[in-house]
Amino acid sequence: QPPSWVVDGLRNSDRVTLNQLPLEESLKRLRSGRTNLIIDFGADGIDKVGMHTGEDTGQGSEKRTGEWEGWGDVRYQFDPTRPGSRHARNFVDDQLQRAAGRQDLLTTEDVSLSEPGGRYVDFLVPGLLAMSLMGGGLWGVGYAIVDMRIRKLLKRLMATPMRRSHFLLGMLFSRLIFMIPQIVILLVCAYFLFDVRVYGNWGSVVLVIFLGAIEFSVIGLLVAARAQAMETVSGLMNLVMLPMYTLSGIFFSYERFPEVIHPLIKWLPLTPVIDALRALMMDGQSIVTLWPELVIMLLWSIVPFGIALAIFRWND
Repeated sequence: QPPSWVVDGLRNSDRVTLNQLPLEESLKRLRSGRTNLIIDFGADGIDKVGMHTGEDTGQGSEKRTGEWEGWGDVRYQFDPTRPGSRHARNFVDDQLQRAAGRQDLLTTEDVSLSEPGGRYVDFLVPGLLAMSLMGGGLWGVGYAIVDMRIRKLLKRLMATPMRRSHFLLGMLFSRLIFMIPQIVILLVCAYFLFDVRVYGNWGSVVLVIFLGAIEFSVIGLLVAARAQAMETVSGLMNLVMLPMYTLSGIFFSYERFPEVIHPLIKWLPLTPVIDALRALMMDGQSIVTLWPELVIMLLWSIVPFGIALAIFRWND
């Protein structure tokens, strides 16, 4: 356990949430963006930390004397490229220095995490990948549908023997052809420019990308099911995407939001895609362990498609 003055010095601040966890779990939280900073009490472990005590106050409490011989170095582990990590390091260091008497008695050391798999760019790329799937699916399908409705092409297609469900499925899968190049370019650039690696199974990654592309294409189809003007579908697209841009954890972990809204965030269409991609690409997890995310993605693919097919406007 860390010394009591360290715990008191950090918990007295309303800007710090202190969790005492094993180092391996702490590093995992740091990689996933749920933690900004790890505090480690010296290379020999926290057992190296000692504290000199003064005279007994008569109330069973201890008082520090100002002599700090035997203290281990305090090390801060963080990713300097991650937003908030460097600020967290400086703020925590200030709090500990104050708790130590504000005489710079602590020798500190910064350990920058630059290994592939634990950097902010490794955390960011899966979020950008999911965001591109969302944008390509919604805008690609939504705009194409409304454009065909404006040009009265849908009305003509009704006169053919083609089933309506086949037409809508064709629109969905045609978007996959145009999404493939942008996904490949993003992954190739991330690998060669930033050394972003995939630690999980590539087949599982492809499956999640495929389900994500279908999911957002279906949502784009639903948004455009009744719209008759580009201005209308543009407003609806932004209305649908804005909560996911903000809450789903593209650029930072959604666990920083109040815990009471975490269940709602997890049911947003973008969140399971990001969570699954990060678990596969960063942690190398098995696709079997990601069944909750896959179930949510399937529900967002099947239910909106049925609704869109039922309410779709074929006439202008």
